[in-house]
Amino acid sequence: MGKKFFSKEQCRVIEQAIERAELNCSGEIRVHVARRCEANVLDSAAQTFALLGMQRTKLRNGILFYFAADDHKFAVIGDCGINAKVTNDFWTTISGEMEQQFKKGDFVGGLCNAIERCGELLKQYFPYQSDDENELSNEVSFE
Repeated sequence: MGKKFFSKEQCRVIEQAIERAELNCSGEIRVHVARRCEANVLDSAAQTFALLGMQRTKLRNGILFYFAADDHKFAVIGDCGINAKVTNDFWTTISGEMEQQFKKGDFVGGLCNAIERCGELLKQYFPYQSDDENELSNEVSFE
């Protein structure tokens, strides 16, 4: 599946959701699609987080939405700056909301809603600043 998981148009819709979310907060959001995930999905997401250089944001406030398309696995993880501020159920709440839409076959809608929800929830901890830089690409990346 890999690159075929999302069409070019679907990628653009996702990238627009990232842009909107990042106008709510100074957090940096990425979406990555892998073909397979033979290890624990959280471990694979953490490895991808590092490979994408997401730990290099100034406030350590990156979020990665990771998908293993062929294995039907996903994970949402954040950097230490976010984890130090959000409640323990933050990631499970976001993942649970996504999973409900995924079960209906609405991958793009579930992902976009979760991305925008992250932007809304993070603005209390990482408000958008007028001099905010887009530190990470908004493009959907593929393995």
